[in-house]
Amino acid sequence: MLIPVYILLIKLINYNCGELWIFCTFTLSNNSLRKVDHFIGNIDAKVDVKGRVFVPATFRKILQSTEDTRLVLRKDIYENCLVLYPGNVWEEELALLRSKLKKYGREQRQIYRKFIQDSELLELDSNGRILIPKRYLQIAGISSDVRFMGVDHTIEIWNPGQLDHPVMDDKMFEETMDQILGSL
Repeated sequence: MLIPVYILLIKLINYNCGELWIFCTFTLSNNSLRKVDHFIGNIDAKVDVKGRVFVPATFRKILQSTEDTRLVLRKDIYENCLVLYPGNVWEEELALLRSKLKKYGREQRQIYRKFIQDSELLELDSNGRILIPKRYLQIAGISSDVRFMGVDHTIEIWNPGQLDHPVMDDKMFEETMDQILGSL
């Protein structure tokens, strides 16, 4: 049975921080709409000397709308950035990883350990900030400026200088999108 999905796309403009698109998805559950939030947008912020940074208000509202207040931070597997997972999204990631790995395979247990080892449990403080441990700031090459990038159900935290160069050139992006979406 197909479940209908309702989509709402909202553009917010803050002239100090740039533009932010909020993409909200709704599904029908028990005859009522259930909202599924996505993080979308690029927002610059500053890290203080202690490693604290304000989570952008739009992202904070999405995080606070869930009953799960846990946040998990880890270094991205492929890029030189940090990824902030809401607790429920982190649990889904772990469940997916566990489902793909053999419980008693030595190398696969090491992969799981490495994935967990590179993660840190965080909390939003009463002012809406997170404390990013120094080692994570160093890993991602972040000193004082950061860029929060909403990527579906997670938030990436970048050194803005690393985003001066495209993560993928336009021609490769176009060809890859054509391969993926052109076959639908």
